[in-house]
Amino acid sequence: MKAIIIDDTRLARQELKHLLRGVEDVEIVAEAAHAEEAIELIESHQPDLIFLDIQMPGKDGFELLESLDYLPEVIFITAYNEYAHKAFDYNALDYLQKPLKEDRLLNALHKVRERLLQKTSAKRDLLSENDQVFVKESENCWFVELKDISLFEISDTYTKIHFKDQSPLIPKTLNYMEKRLDPLIFFRANRQQIINMKWIQKVEPWFSGSIRIHLKDTTIVEVSRRQTLKFKELMSF
Repeated sequence: MKAIIIDDTRLARQELKHLLRGVEDVEIVAEAAHAEEAIELIESHQPDLIFLDIQMPGKDGFELLESLDYLPEVIFITAYNEYAHKAFDYNALDYLQKPLKEDRLLNALHKVRERLLQKTSAKRDLLSENDQVFVKESENCWFVELKDISLFEISDTYTKIHFKDQSPLIPKTLNYMEKRLDPLIFFRANRQQIINMKWIQKVEPWFSGSIRIHLKDTTIVEVSRRQTLKFKELMSF
């Protein structure tokens, strides 16, 4: 698995690399001393895992995660114990305190392996555009083919689904929907929206190197700068 170490203390990064030296399936592909550097490295390398400190200059570890479009598995490594509850709110796989203990680190890596295996298994069950799903909102029900859905978007803790002249809410998060949908058809344009790429009518340049996508139902979606890069890679030869 590819991993990135994010810690503003050089000695802490060295200690972690020393503990990982005998773990054959972990490859440290980059290191970062602060959040802004880490964000670029994560988007570039798209690692399976990040080892993340919490208190750093500028953005802290939680703010870093909120800034990401691509989210790897996370093991927090910190000198403080008061952030543990918050760390698991961010779906961290483990929370390790400094100084690190080798047995705790190895146990955390075991959790990562299990999660990655689950993801691999889940990919086999992805929903394609030709699949039909059952949608229910209050007393209304629909059987909808995914190819007819143009857009999924966040609405509080629900996801709003747009198809034909309907836009019901379902009690699922957008992150859950992203994991179930075929990424070659359904693209995460930003933190709030997933689009059906078969519904794209035109693409236009936007601010700071980003793009806007016009869908066939007249919806306009602004694509984040990082996701613009991913979109261009996905749509090019």
